[in-house]
Amino acid sequence: MKAVRLVAEGRLLQTQEIRVPSVGQSDVLVRVKAAGVCHSDAHYRAGVSPAGPLPITLGHEVAGVVEQVGSRVRSLRVGDRVCVHYLVTCGDCKYCSRGNEQFCPSGQMIGKHRDGGYAEELLMPARSIVPLPDEISFEHGAVLMCSSSTSFHALRKGRLTEGETVAIFGAGGLGMSAIQLAKAFGASRIYAVDINRKKLELAERFGAIPLDAAKIDPVSAIRQLSQGKGVDVALELVGLPQTARQAVLSLANLGRAVMVGLTDKSFEVYPYAEILGKEAEIIGSSDHLLSELPQLLDLARQKKLDLSEIVTDAVPLEADAINAVLDELEQFGDNVRTVITP
Repeated sequence: MKAVRLVAEGRLLQTQEIRVPSVGQSDVLVRVKAAGVCHSDAHYRAGVSPAGPLPITLGHEVAGVVEQVGSRVRSLRVGDRVCVHYLVTCGDCKYCSRGNEQFCPSGQMIGKHRDGGYAEELLMPARSIVPLPDEISFEHGAVLMCSSSTSFHALRKGRLTEGETVAIFGAGGLGMSAIQLAKAFGASRIYAVDINRKKLELAERFGAIPLDAAKIDPVSAIRQLSQGKGVDVALELVGLPQTARQAVLSLANLGRAVMVGLTDKSFEVYPYAEILGKEAEIIGSSDHLLSELPQLLDLARQKKLDLSEIVTDAVPLEADAINAVLDELEQFGDNVRTVITP
C-alpha cells in the first residue's frame, strides 16, 4: 500500500510502498478516508519533538471505514464508519484502568511511535476505534481526533465552568475548536489572540473577541477589556515562550493557564507576583482521553462544534503536497486545517 513517511529528521517526507499490516485477533484494519495534517507533524519532521523509530508513517488524525476485523472483535463490523483514538495502549495498567491511558507505560501514539494514517490503510486495536456518526464527514471526524479533542481536554483540565472567561492564544485548528467548545461549556467571554488577520476574522465569526498580537499587547488589551481582572482560563496553543508568558500574565485571581503547544524552549515566571499571590495555576495538558470522544462527537453531531470553516483544504496522499502543507504550518500560514484524502 502507499504511505507517506518520515525517513530522517529535518528531511522532506517520502512516498513509499509498504506492506499491509496483518490483522491480529483483537485488531481492526481501517481503510483511511481522511487524515488530518497537524502542526505536531511539522514538529516531528523538524525533530523538535522526536518521532520514531524511523522510517515511520506520520498521521494521527484519522477517520475511515472498517475493512477487516480480528476474530475476537465483536463491537465492529466491516463497512462501519469510524474514527481513531490515536493512542495504542495495554488497557490493563493502573493508568488505563483509571481512564488516564495517555500515561500507559507501553502506550504508543500513531504517527509518532508507530505507523499512522498518512497511508491507505491503518491497523489499530479495536479498543482504540470509535464509531463515527453519519452526520459527521470523514474529514471532520479525522480533525476531531486531535485538533478538537486536544482543545476539549485542555478546557476540561482548566476546569472551565459556566460564566467564566477564556483567552485562547493561537487561532489555528485547535484554537477554532477551543472557541466553539468554550461557548458550549458556557464561557461568558472569549478572547482569541493571534497575528494572522484571516484567522482572527474567523475567530470573531465564531463569537470570540479578536486581539491582533502583531499590533497590540494582548495582555494589556485583555486587562483593559476585563476591567483589570484578567481571565479565568488561558489556553496556550502555539508553543512559543512569548505566548506562554502572555497566557500566565493574562490570568485573574485563581486563574488557570493550560499549556498545550509543543515547544523545546522555556519561559520566565515570577512566582509571587504571577502565581502565588493570585493562587493561579500553570497546568500541563497532554493528548486527550478515549472517554472524552463520545461527548465531543455528540457536540459535533449537534453542530455545537462546526468544522465546516476549520477544515479549509484537502490534498492527495502524495509527499510533495503534504510537505507543502507542513511548510505552511511552520510559517503559521492562513489555512486552519488541511486533511489528506487518499
